[in-house]
Amino acid sequence: MKKTVLASVIAGIAFSGQAFAVELYNNSGTTFSIGGHVSVGLGNPDKDDDPYVTDDDLAVESLSPRINFNATQDLGGGFTADAKGEWTLNMLDGGDNSFSTRLGYIGVSHDMWGRMVGGTQWSPYYDVGGVADMPIAFANDFLYIDGGNLGTARAEKMLSYRKGFDFDSFGLDFGAGWQGENGNYGDRAQLTASVSFDKFMLGYGFSTGSKTGQNDDAMANLFSAKYGSYGDGLYVAAVYEMGSKFYGDFDTTNTEAIIAYALANSLNFSVNYENVENDDSNETEKSEMALQVEYNFTPTFVGYGAYQIDLGDDVSNDDDRYAIGVRYYL
Repeated sequence: MKKTVLASVIAGIAFSGQAFAVELYNNSGTTFSIGGHVSVGLGNPDKDDDPYVTDDDLAVESLSPRINFNATQDLGGGFTADAKGEWTLNMLDGGDNSFSTRLGYIGVSHDMWGRMVGGTQWSPYYDVGGVADMPIAFANDFLYIDGGNLGTARAEKMLSYRKGFDFDSFGLDFGAGWQGENGNYGDRAQLTASVSFDKFMLGYGFSTGSKTGQNDDAMANLFSAKYGSYGDGLYVAAVYEMGSKFYGDFDTTNTEAIIAYALANSLNFSVNYENVENDDSNETEKSEMALQVEYNFTPTFVGYGAYQIDLGDDVSNDDDRYAIGVRYYL
């Protein structure tokens, strides 16, 4: 039997990142756990985030630290409810703004009827589009550009549905999502489909919706493919997206690809590439490649090192970036 994306999502309720969440309570069909991760390292800041930095700047940084609370409840009749709250941690700066919401939703799942989720969540579009978004330091960027409002990554205020079919030789998964007026966008909808067999997965995603005050839609088509499991031997994945959903009002073609190989001792080497092309002006918005390595000192304590090479573009003055540090999974 093949494990579908839906089955992976449901199993992921009890997990956090690459490690088990800490289960604090399990009784009479109810569970409660805490998960997340924190990281600290050295690197040069992104010029897009801080235009005043230079290539020589070196800073202590933390990569997406978070903490989450997870609960599940057996509702009977094959139905299971789950709830998740996840917040970004401000590890390095003082002040009052220590937490900000990453995820917050309630879901109901059934083996036959599928899964419905309401709230801020990873979207069905990301289920098929996030296959190359794996390394700790440098990975996919274009899915996150206004991704909460567009629903291409962590979708804000979304209602989603997923249904998986598990056959003897392959699995099929379907997803749908809807958002009301959100940021600069009106009603939005997305549809996804994927097929998995052996170690392969092929996926397709479509996202569309109006732009507030405009006649045009913010629309995208996405195709993805992967082989293997990241961190377990050979892993290869690629994403190809085309549409007019961000970077202003022009069409773009976006590509992300990764090749990774993990040794038996968990030493994981990877090379990833990302490119964003402005189809209207024929200019390159982003083009970069990263060489990265990760190593599990223990299942919950991971070291990483990475060097990202700026391959040149027509709109910014980005330069090479680097990062080295450790991440601890809760």
